[in-house]
Amino acid sequence: MKLKVYSSDGTTSREQDFPNLPVFEGDKGVQAVKEVIVAIRANQRQGTRSTKTRGEVSGGGKKPWRQKGTGRARAGSIRSPLWVGGGVVFGPRPRDFSKKINSRVRDLAFSRALFDRAAAGELVVIESVSFPKAKTRSANEVVNRIEPKGKLLLVDALFAPESARAARNLSRVSLQEASKLNTLDLAHYKKIILSSAALDAVLARVKGAQN
Repeated sequence: MKLKVYSSDGTTSREQDFPNLPVFEGDKGVQAVKEVIVAIRANQRQGTRSTKTRGEVSGGGKKPWRQKGTGRARAGSIRSPLWVGGGVVFGPRPRDFSKKINSRVRDLAFSRALFDRAAAGELVVIESVSFPKAKTRSANEVVNRIEPKGKLLLVDALFAPESARAARNLSRVSLQEASKLNTLDLAHYKKIILSSAALDAVLARVKGAQN
């Protein structure tokens, strides 16, 4: 499969064949992509939301008024869910949202997502993530030459501190290291720019998963 490879400054580009990129036919791996994305998002949830039941709300030990003769409805406690400041019925409680995904399914989903983005022309390569000047303006110029609009993900094997500092202030650019790249990253961004070193690391992951 061929990908477009840009120079470090984004001014020139060429087509290059990458035979190690995964190739799929039909719908193989599509369901795995869905399952892994759902699992990643579920595992990011903290599950700490909580409300108090009527047994946990403070106060309410005394009956507000006598049972009969007041003309008002019967009431036994100010902690009733019907009262303002009372307990909550069936409110959220702390829970664990995490989902477990088999490593084979996770690897299949990653390979399929990588293939889909490459096949759609939304995956490009830059020779190296090194800007002429370690400035946000310089990083913006390079990124705009490659993709002038939309949110994008910039991936490197390991970002140099100067490069990361120059690119991290760009609101439409997100940074990710190749070792931490996942299926959700591949599916979320409209354009993904990988350095040559990052692509080598990603292809090594894919090859290791297939063996």
